[in-house]
Amino acid sequence: METQRLEGTVQSGAERGAEPLAGVRVTLYEATSNEPRVVCVADTGADGGFSFHEPVPTTDSIYCATAQVSEGVTLATIVGPQVHGAITINELTTVAAGFSMAQFIRDGRIAGNAFGLRIAAGMCDNLVSARTGGPSEVMLASPNADETSSLRSMRALSNLLAGCVRQLPGAMGALRHLAASPEGQPPVDTLQAVANIALSPAGNVAGIYRQTKALEIYFPSLERQPDAWTLAVKVNDSGDDDYLFGGPANIAFDRNGYAWVANNVVQGTPGSAKCIMVLQPNGKPADGRNGTPRSPVSGGGILGVGFGVTIAPDGNVWVGNFGWGDPDTDYPVGGTVSRIDPAGRPTSPPEGFGGGTDRVQATVADREGNIWLASFGNNRVVVFPRGEPDRAFGYPADGSTEPAPGIGPFGVAIADDGSAWVSYSGGLGWPAKDQAPALVCRYRIENGALELTHTLQLGAVTKGMGIDSQGNAWVASGGDDTVYRVSPDGGTCTGFTGGGIRGPWSVAVDGDDNVWVANFGPMGPAHDYTTAALSKLAGIHPPPGFETGDPISPDTGYTLHTAGSPVLLHNGDPLNGRGGEPCFTPLMRMTSCTIDQAGNVWAVNNWKPDFATDFLPARGNPGGDGIVIFVGLARPPAQRY
Repeated sequence: METQRLEGTVQSGAERGAEPLAGVRVTLYEATSNEPRVVCVADTGADGGFSFHEPVPTTDSIYCATAQVSEGVTLATIVGPQVHGAITINELTTVAAGFSMAQFIRDGRIAGNAFGLRIAAGMCDNLVSARTGGPSEVMLASPNADETSSLRSMRALSNLLAGCVRQLPGAMGALRHLAASPEGQPPVDTLQAVANIALSPAGNVAGIYRQTKALEIYFPSLERQPDAWTLAVKVNDSGDDDYLFGGPANIAFDRNGYAWVANNVVQGTPGSAKCIMVLQPNGKPADGRNGTPRSPVSGGGILGVGFGVTIAPDGNVWVGNFGWGDPDTDYPVGGTVSRIDPAGRPTSPPEGFGGGTDRVQATVADREGNIWLASFGNNRVVVFPRGEPDRAFGYPADGSTEPAPGIGPFGVAIADDGSAWVSYSGGLGWPAKDQAPALVCRYRIENGALELTHTLQLGAVTKGMGIDSQGNAWVASGGDDTVYRVSPDGGTCTGFTGGGIRGPWSVAVDGDDNVWVANFGPMGPAHDYTTAALSKLAGIHPPPGFETGDPISPDTGYTLHTAGSPVLLHNGDPLNGRGGEPCFTPLMRMTSCTIDQAGNVWAVNNWKPDFATDFLPARGNPGGDGIVIFVGLARPPAQRY
């Protein structure tokens, strides 16, 4: 077991104008599922320095170092599973700790399952350098830096804490008020205050912003009040700049926390992408070490993967090949499905599996290993029983292309009893008047065939779906800017709006049963969706002060603005190509949002903000540029397998 001694500095501020904090008690503790385990204790000297004499072994969980500056003023740095020499503890590292660990902090202490804590620690490293106490290299470089407002938001919140550390009159009282819990309970310390802000980012936005201006030692900071106090890390590195992200559409997390990303098109062209991307839990491209996949992954028939990606109980990854571009060259013949093993090796034939599918959208595995497929191109729901394409069956059984029961199956969500709710979008776009009726149907497997048990007509252009812990199906309806809840028996259907919902494409249900909504925005050549947002609705167990379906996100939704720099692709090119119009919209049209085991919400940039850029063939169909990860924002859902 590897061990190393830990030393460091406690200070207020980062490189410029930092003030050492002397006589401060520093505690290193290991986060566990219950009470933290204290490992070492030391006091800082006149220079703010400290050293632990005991060597610290590597842990399966994580270490956190806290500095008790004064009553209620706690600074913290996330060390991670392994000690690496010297660290800095200051306001910026505390903000990073509070956001990344927000789902695990209670009463100022971190506790939780080791798997989720390690993922959270990796995201913390994306925000701050534990060694220097300054922003991480990730936040200082494209696609972050001033391409988004997150770096400046992080500095602003650090200034909020600096007033408390430097004993600015009234600062601590203001923080206790502004960062109280939704129940009105003031935070026990500054670390809990940051976590409270991360958990309720739309609360007291204006008051917090004003207080960040009381003492500015971290700069440049925000120049205007944000819509909400969220922090986001944007990622756009596929692992190979010859295969840039081009319309990421959906994400499935495997048992190691790796994100398998469906990817539509070749960036900057209307052609189908022939690869998918795989990212590590921290958003960096999978590198193939220790039997893990190497990103990007190609072969096995992968071609223009749309909304379909899932992880089966055996660890195999299934993707649905939708195909884009020129139908003579890019569409899969008859439509196919691809299978990849956990190490990233395709195990489907070079043309993929058929099984009666055509231009598949949603691809979902159930607990029995059955692969459910929304075969959009021929209006069928197809199942590969136990993942065996040669035994495929579907509905309608004869493979008719007539609408039976509807046009264009798109989304699939599996209920606890093994049945599946399926949305029929009536088409890919809107206005809704130009589409076939939108339907939601329920199927069950009976004697080796699909049996239709429920049919409901609701919404307009319905797409992605999710199911909560009580069996309610939540359906995104883009044509009427509504999310619908369908009761488990199909007898009740209620629509909800607000909280920034605009052209919703898909939903995700978190561990508290609240509902997160990925918004695609308005469609049509005249629409430029520069206010893209993630939305949150109160679920079947609403938090205090809310009813089921109430918007928790602000009227704007949870947004991500620019801080002045144009969006760049990973290879350094402008988003719209060299010579194209610069884009200042880092969060774009979303088709899905997915929550990892640390509570980070991964929102895909599927299409560029200007709809005409994507839609008109003469200008190409380049798709969006990567993924925006909102840090610590949602309760982690239960792991599927």
